[in-house]
Amino acid sequence: MTIQPNIRAGFQPAPWPRRLRSQEWYGGTSRDNIYHRGWLKNQGYPHDLFDGRPVIGILNTWSDLTPCNGHLRELAEKVKAGVWEAGGFPLEVPVLSASENTYRPTAMMYRNLAAMAVEETIRAQPIDGVVLMVGCDKTTPSLLMGAASVDLPAITVTGGPMLNGWFRNERVGSGTALWQMSEAIKAGTMSQTEFLEAEQAMSRSTGTCNTMGTASTMASMAEALGMALSGNAAIPAVDSRRRVMAQLTGRRIVQMVKDDLKPSDILTREAFENAIRTNGAIGGSTNAVVHLLALAGRAGINLTLDDWDRLGRDVPTIVNLMPSGKYLMEEFFYAGGLPVVLRRLGEADLLHKDALTVSGQSLWEEVKDVRNWNEDVILPTAKALTAAGGIAVLKGNLAPSGAVLKPSAASPALMVHRGRAVVFEDIDDYKKKINDPDLDIDETCVMVLKNCGPRGYPGMAEVGNMGLPPKVLKKGITDMVRISDARMSGTAYGTVVLHASPEAAAGGPLAIVLDGDFIELDVPNRRLHLDVPEREITARLAAWQNPSTRPAGGYEMLYHDHVTGADTGADFDFLRGCRGRAVPKDSH
Repeated sequence: MTIQPNIRAGFQPAPWPRRLRSQEWYGGTSRDNIYHRGWLKNQGYPHDLFDGRPVIGILNTWSDLTPCNGHLRELAEKVKAGVWEAGGFPLEVPVLSASENTYRPTAMMYRNLAAMAVEETIRAQPIDGVVLMVGCDKTTPSLLMGAASVDLPAITVTGGPMLNGWFRNERVGSGTALWQMSEAIKAGTMSQTEFLEAEQAMSRSTGTCNTMGTASTMASMAEALGMALSGNAAIPAVDSRRRVMAQLTGRRIVQMVKDDLKPSDILTREAFENAIRTNGAIGGSTNAVVHLLALAGRAGINLTLDDWDRLGRDVPTIVNLMPSGKYLMEEFFYAGGLPVVLRRLGEADLLHKDALTVSGQSLWEEVKDVRNWNEDVILPTAKALTAAGGIAVLKGNLAPSGAVLKPSAASPALMVHRGRAVVFEDIDDYKKKINDPDLDIDETCVMVLKNCGPRGYPGMAEVGNMGLPPKVLKKGITDMVRISDARMSGTAYGTVVLHASPEAAAGGPLAIVLDGDFIELDVPNRRLHLDVPEREITARLAAWQNPSTRPAGGYEMLYHDHVTGADTGADFDFLRGCRGRAVPKDSH
């Protein structure tokens, strides 16, 4: 975690000293300057702190109701120490914390709201640069999206994963074990008492999920994009090195402000291509697709689902972590963490080595000398979990704009499959029917869930990994083909087709699938086909009526009216490509 002061060739630092943005508020003797400066002094800040040094906003998603981020207030103190040491002026600012654990109907519905709040928090206040303190799934993309929209110097520090869970001498992976055990309950192979006992072992320290779920995936994406210091992603939340990373991050943002090193310098197309390939190598969450598409839109980069398929198709999954493998984030860190993965990608010519990072160095300069300390955790390519990992993007008459599947978490035997559709009109319909012993379903069927996309749920909840019916589980079957316009948790697994676009609530073909229709899945050929004559599909679509209604008001109405499809990141249509607006005028 040593930070080198050199700046990579190609980026020209701004001259220093110079007048910073915060001086519009604090620098001078006018009535307005005294108004802004004087009020802040009521907290005991001496006058010389307003002398033109960088004012650093520490944007903190700490909340008692966001358990993954419950330790970020303590971590913020280390960031502050680093800012002070480097000659900056740190000011901690709370921002909206969309908690995966508690938000209803889903935290995803509030990702865009949080991004808007972050953007305006930065833009409207006397801040020269920001440290983004994140952890829980949606906090990382929302803060990155907001910071990219403003385009002031920004750097990310994540809270880190929790320690391994252990139950009866076996690793317990956050989320992954929950899905496994809940299925075991339905299959009759685990008692409710045992389930409750296992609950105590699932979350034994502060931090985010200890699997390669969405939180750890997005921490890895921030690092692969160059928006976090090298090695940040995998350090456990309770490890002292996490606090060291926070302090170094505080030091670094001050120099970034002096150099005027901004997200637009880092979030290039090459950076996004690095992140997509990294996601394939780590067996990352399918949620990374919607988040990176949205972030790219904010950064003005034309990133598409086709890019995800093209760039990830030939990347082997070499990180042996749940839900794809057997280890957890703690072992990943001990093995060397994401820098080892990036080195492997670079050695395979699958990395844009010159991509600039927040350290001022290229990505390759940071990782070229790292070592792999455990080749059972970070595997040799020859022993990859999946030779062609990444995210498979499927298209066809059932998902004309695309759907996604995670090969490393799917069953090889189901990657080419034709089955009879068993349809659930929404998640309530699924819950009503799934445990019925008279449900006409077997393991050869294809489970289809509608109206769970961005508009349909609303918010595109993580319900796509539908649990199997007990009558199938009791046969010892653990996977079936499942298709929906929903998302699934990054901790989940199975042959699950997600993000079908256009979604059912927007009149996509998924909306007119009927019980008994046959569906063909062909992952190698990237095909998802409804085996119904085109004239019949056309007639069904013409007769289709949207069962959902427009919300009466509030944020839900704003979301419904402006959210885009999953194939473009489910961001708001009016925010894509809208970067770097001016400082607001002073009204005093």
